[in-house]
Amino acid sequence: MKTAAIIVAAGSGLRAAGAAKLPKQYAILDSEPVVARSMRAFCAHDGIACVVVVINPEHRDLYDAARQTVPSAKLLQPVGGGATRQASVLAGLEALQRDGVDRVLIHDAARPFVTAETISGVLAALDRHAGALAAVPLADTLKRSADDSRTVSETIDRAGLWRAQTPQGFRFADLLEAHRRAANATATAFTDDAAIAEWAGLDVVLVPDSPKNSKITTAEDLAMAQQAVGVFEPRTGTGFDVHRFAEGDAVWLCGVEIPHAQRLDGHSDADVGLHALTDAILGAIGDGDIGQHFPPTDERWRGAASHVFLADARDRVAARGGRITNVDVTLLCEAPKIGPHRAAMQVAIAGILGIESSRVGVKATTTEQLGFTGRREGIAAMATATVLLPA
Repeated sequence: MKTAAIIVAAGSGLRAAGAAKLPKQYAILDSEPVVARSMRAFCAHDGIACVVVVINPEHRDLYDAARQTVPSAKLLQPVGGGATRQASVLAGLEALQRDGVDRVLIHDAARPFVTAETISGVLAALDRHAGALAAVPLADTLKRSADDSRTVSETIDRAGLWRAQTPQGFRFADLLEAHRRAANATATAFTDDAAIAEWAGLDVVLVPDSPKNSKITTAEDLAMAQQAVGVFEPRTGTGFDVHRFAEGDAVWLCGVEIPHAQRLDGHSDADVGLHALTDAILGAIGDGDIGQHFPPTDERWRGAASHVFLADARDRVAARGGRITNVDVTLLCEAPKIGPHRAAMQVAIAGILGIESSRVGVKATTTEQLGFTGRREGIAAMATATVLLPA
């Protein structure tokens, strides 16, 4: 089944704006916009086929900047939103109508701490129900005030009460029909998609979630979120790879094709630099190696471009709520000369990983004509990667 995610980011969100005067979904959390974290969580999930972000067209420049930090082919073109959240979701649904989507998850852009486990939980619930939403059981005692004096008029039994969060998932056709019916009936008082589904008579189930998946609404919420993302621990990984030369006319090194009298031999394009770097990132998060995830016995990867492997390692970091802060590659060879291509390699690696090129190091050295690289039999590469993961 094809599942899409709609991330709702069309609001003004100025209650949390602070001095920067940015809508909350574009406020900066640990060097990246809030919406980028939500986008990355869904793009990195294996159960999500595509992601569309519904934006205010006036915020297109802000969205484009956020999009640059999430280099994923799953991201579709953004969709212009409406005057209300309900109208924005409908716009997103209409935009996906011809994409053959079977299920859809709706998520608030201002919930940047959604986890892969929560997304998986909602998807699993959709196997048995028409709708499902992430939610947290209420723990606090509830009071109702009589009037503006804030005098308590009654205590409300909290048994069976939950706080609705997102994502909220539905069968695509059902939710689109419910939204269209609500729009035609000018029923616009719904505060979430589950409420529209309930109004349309759909079966909706609660999926227990973490309170950490809370929505940033006020400046205080943003300050708490900024404090939360500061608790990271650094991880460092190393990688090493070797490929022999074979007959050919060019080599791929660090994502750049370089004319040469020979090529590197391998099951894929044999980009020794990207292979070493992929292993370094996987090592930093303790997730095996490139051969485990892309075995050379699998014909799917014959002749594959190595940026696919590096992008997969990047997504594995994102799925853990982490980020890559620095990478460094050293190429060991007598030829070709690396210096003229160093800047292009930095840009290529930075583009794949979604980081600034200043965070990418590319170096080269010879082995003084010693060993197999000195005899020009092949090229070796070693790499390191530094990753920040939530503590």
